[in-house]
Amino acid sequence: MENAPVIVVKNLHKSFGENHVLRNFSVSLHSGENLAILGKSGSGKSVLIKCIIRLIESDQGDITVLNQNIDTLSNDELDNLRAKVGFLFQSNALYDSMTVRENLEFPLRRHWSDEQRRKGTETAILEALNDVGLAHTIDMMPSELSGGMRKRIALARTLILRPAIILYDEPTTGLDPITAREISHLIVNVQQKYNASSIIISHDMHCIGITSNRVVMLIDGMCYADNTYEALRQSEDDRIKEFFD
Repeated sequence: MENAPVIVVKNLHKSFGENHVLRNFSVSLHSGENLAILGKSGSGKSVLIKCIIRLIESDQGDITVLNQNIDTLSNDELDNLRAKVGFLFQSNALYDSMTVRENLEFPLRRHWSDEQRRKGTETAILEALNDVGLAHTIDMMPSELSGGMRKRIALARTLILRPAIILYDEPTTGLDPITAREISHLIVNVQQKYNASSIIISHDMHCIGITSNRVVMLIDGMCYADNTYEALRQSEDDRIKEFFD
């Protein structure tokens, strides 16, 4: 039996002026699943996940996250929901003026009570850093880290609140092939350890091949195909084949 959906997007439309980015787009993410959204640059992949957590307002359609319709939520309710949804930004979005420890402590200050922080901050930070293999960087500054290490620290900060859902926005962009492969395997490890449900936005076919249980192809603003990586790789459809050539 298929796991219940944790995100349901129905008939989503989003335009910027005359640019129709998403046209009647629908997709579901199931519990414990790594779903990759594949599309060319500018196809609307990042717009989609920003709509999912209402960083961008959609024009039309319904989005349900953890059984809550995001368009009906107050600001406080939306903040509470976002605490359950981790977002790994393409740029990492680390605070340059903060140490690794302070970067990881930041979401705890926003979402934990004083009592929770007093009892659990150090343990949570060390566990998150151990998850990404970088406990030794705890007092370093982001400027002292390599690109791959910064990506790992950003992932550790995403994991620290133990989100039910993780949204990865181009997690391997700008990384060398070896580091990109390491990050891809780390995404799989996170899924296996925490049974996390994730959407992975990417045009990196190696990353998608490693991380995905299912792939949705976003073409012309619509869900053009929905299948496993291997099934799509064997497709004779020219619009699908061009991604694998």
